[in-house]
Amino acid sequence: MATGWTAYAYYPSVGGAAVMIMLFLAGVIVFTYQLIRTRAWLTIAALIGGLFETVGYIGRAMSGNQSPNWTLGPYIIQSTLLLIAPALFAATIYMILGRIIALVHGEHHSIIRLKWLTKIFVVGDCAGIMVQSKSATDNTGENVIIGGLLVQIIFFCFFLVVAIIFQRRIYRHPTVRSESPMIPWRKHFFSLYASSFLILIRSIVRFIEYIQGQEGYVITHEAFIYVFDAVPMFLVLCILIRFHPSEINGLLGKSRVAAVGYGLRFVDVSPAM
Repeated sequence: MATGWTAYAYYPSVGGAAVMIMLFLAGVIVFTYQLIRTRAWLTIAALIGGLFETVGYIGRAMSGNQSPNWTLGPYIIQSTLLLIAPALFAATIYMILGRIIALVHGEHHSIIRLKWLTKIFVVGDCAGIMVQSKSATDNTGENVIIGGLLVQIIFFCFFLVVAIIFQRRIYRHPTVRSESPMIPWRKHFFSLYASSFLILIRSIVRFIEYIQGQEGYVITHEAFIYVFDAVPMFLVLCILIRFHPSEINGLLGKSRVAAVGYGLRFVDVSPAM
């Protein structure tokens, strides 16, 4: 360990990290299988996010085994990958909203044109990722990370506003496809909201962590990274597995196979109506 440098204010739990490694690895394996079988390429970003979470907790486990003589490598691995992984989940969620709007022929209910919807939010997401990943590995300081997190929170809140307005409008003035029992778009909207809530809570807690600084309460108590980061992100992965976006792709005619239900039950899906 470098003189004067302390990676953690506690000894990282090897057991806690090991549990998250196993959970995320299991989720990634299932999610990868779904991707291969369904060719739902919009889930690639979320899959990479799951891989980052897995490797990030491997880094924490390595740090735990090194306590108190921490080295820089494992610390950088966990701090960087766990910081930016949620933004990759968010990228897939942004794309899901665009697919839902297209599926129900509801572009006229969206406050942003469909051709720009995904692009705007993914670009904002990528900007936040680049800022945070660079700041986590060099000496540009915590203020830049705070700025990156703030950008992501602002974009994410705006995204939720767009989603809520669209949902309110299409409930008041439904399209033919939005009322079709053959198009289960509402459950995917539930998936979108649930995942978004978890990511937003995580991002706010992370923002508070960096605002408080190295002596703050959040960063000096390991429980926060598990309660408000590890568990929420694993739940996001589980939600995407359970309500897999491949069903939307199938109904749009982009795929002939979809993952439906809790298990890996694959069915042929034809474009609806």
